[in-house]
Amino acid sequence: MDKIQRGLNLTTILIASVFGLLFGRLAWLQIVEHDAIGSRSSSVRRIWVQAPRGHFIDRKGVTVLENRALYTLKIIPSELRESTIPYLAYLLEMPEEELREKIDDARAYSRFAASTVYRDLNEFAVARISENLWQLPGVIIEIEDKRKYSDQFRGTHLFGYLRNVNRAQLDTLAEKGYTPNDKIGFSGIERSYEEELRGDKGARFELVTPLGMLVGKYNDGKNDIQPVKGNDLYLTIDAGLQQLAENLLRDTGHSGAVVAIDPSDGGILAMCSEPDFDLDILNGTTRRKEWADIVLSPDKPLFNRAIQAAYPPGSTYKMVLGIAGLETGLIKPEDTIICTGTWTFGRRAFHCHGSHAHGKVNLEKAITESCNIYFYNMMLKVGLDTWNEYGRMFGFGQREGIDLPGERRGLLPSTEYYNKRYGKNRWTRGYLISLSIGQGELGVTPLQLANYAATLGNEGHWHEPHLVKGYRDTRTGIFVPIDHESRTLPISKQTFDIIKKGMQGVVESDQGTGTLARVPGVTVAGKTGTAQNPHGKDHAWFICFAPVDNPKIAIAVLVENAGYGGSISAPIARAMIDYYINGPKKPEQETSAEKTTEVAADTTKASPVMEPPVMEPPVTTATRAPQDSTNAEGQTELGD
Repeated sequence: MDKIQRGLNLTTILIASVFGLLFGRLAWLQIVEHDAIGSRSSSVRRIWVQAPRGHFIDRKGVTVLENRALYTLKIIPSELRESTIPYLAYLLEMPEEELREKIDDARAYSRFAASTVYRDLNEFAVARISENLWQLPGVIIEIEDKRKYSDQFRGTHLFGYLRNVNRAQLDTLAEKGYTPNDKIGFSGIERSYEEELRGDKGARFELVTPLGMLVGKYNDGKNDIQPVKGNDLYLTIDAGLQQLAENLLRDTGHSGAVVAIDPSDGGILAMCSEPDFDLDILNGTTRRKEWADIVLSPDKPLFNRAIQAAYPPGSTYKMVLGIAGLETGLIKPEDTIICTGTWTFGRRAFHCHGSHAHGKVNLEKAITESCNIYFYNMMLKVGLDTWNEYGRMFGFGQREGIDLPGERRGLLPSTEYYNKRYGKNRWTRGYLISLSIGQGELGVTPLQLANYAATLGNEGHWHEPHLVKGYRDTRTGIFVPIDHESRTLPISKQTFDIIKKGMQGVVESDQGTGTLARVPGVTVAGKTGTAQNPHGKDHAWFICFAPVDNPKIAIAVLVENAGYGGSISAPIARAMIDYYINGPKKPEQETSAEKTTEVAADTTKASPVMEPPVMEPPVTTATRAPQDSTNAEGQTELGD
């Protein structure tokens, strides 16, 4: 019994000794050897690598939007020490409260994922932080990309800009691979073609200590996933023409828009809206004060007037009525009226612009000299429903389908519209008088008028306007074309011949209202328009296409509160046609052209066709233009 008892005691002592040694060793490792062991052990962390976005390439192969290096600071919340936050804020020259807010957002998303807290570090900040990374565990400097915009032009409303993915968007975007603070297209082409441009993220795997210090690449980087660059987009625009359009419109000192289209396929050659802004303000880190100035500006530079503002088209719309009359047989090309400068309807007297008497007028002359009275008479023959039908053929009152977000339909009045607005049998034919010359409730966008001019020029072949003709797949290197809708209008060639001849007279005839659009060696067909505005000077329109026999370009120019389309908008179109058809001029040619323009402008000022219109009381009180978020209101009814 004593032997058994002694054996049990020895066993107990032995077991207690073993456990004592184990606990002692454990205490030693945890207390004394803690730092040494921590520096030797490591874990694997994954860092997402952003894919470079695709480039933009113009119709001549010129790269107009690419990428450049962007230094980004990221943090991993689980590895970041609370005590280092004030020092990191100091190195970033950033308010500590703002930095803590960003860190809290990152922690709320994931304690273990790398989240961006600062973009677009300058070279001094990169140097300061790089020198101190050894004492900033959980802090990473990444080289990513930001946009490098063209030096030739801004392209503000074409290109659009990027914004950070916010927490609310992650509910729908997380499944597509987006993470907080990823950049996503917010406007323009960047938004419309986000899927093609974004590319595929890569991943980098690193060994780090429990303290967050980098040890090295995991498995020598063999498990890293390389990012795949986004697809390059091939645009329809001509960079030189875009630059010219922006400069010419900006030089007027007015708000407005210019759209140029290739009539053969609907490709946009140039599109600009004034005022615009410098996209670099939003590139990388947003320059807050400048961005606030843009957002709060009463001139609304964020607003793309080319597709988002609807204005009365004035006399540029008269060809729709002419086509409707010819195609229905309600008028013939040789039918004439006698224009005395004044026309009476009911108890009202209406005038041609400047009360100018045009004498014996047929359709061709009515277009060339912009005789209002001819079209007043025609509208009463054609009627509202037929006028509406032919307007819809050309795309008015509906979206053109351009590959940009935010396009407006405009407004094309109909019997249904008037019945709904005023009540059945509570409106009269007097409402049609304004519509006959492109005034009243009628509202169109500059894009719609440009495509209308293109469709007139190519004799009824309507093409969906577009900015992107295709993309090159980064993985395969194959160019992938993008299809766009086309259709042929049920309008005869004979009708188009008559309309085109009248429009050619607008520019080429000495009695025309658009003589300042003449281009040496090029036949130009156009139409001036003046949308009257009771809140200021009239809006100036000019539409055209050239050359007449085989159009290569169609243009719509709108200059707000600038007077008459023939005097300010037509010269812009002329310069663009000259550049696109004849090529860029040499400096000495430009000087000569400027002198010619000055002489022509002085001569035109004395011409009777440019006299201001006599202001008449409106036929209706429901006038509104432009129809946009600026809340600028309508026009009186009569104009060029």
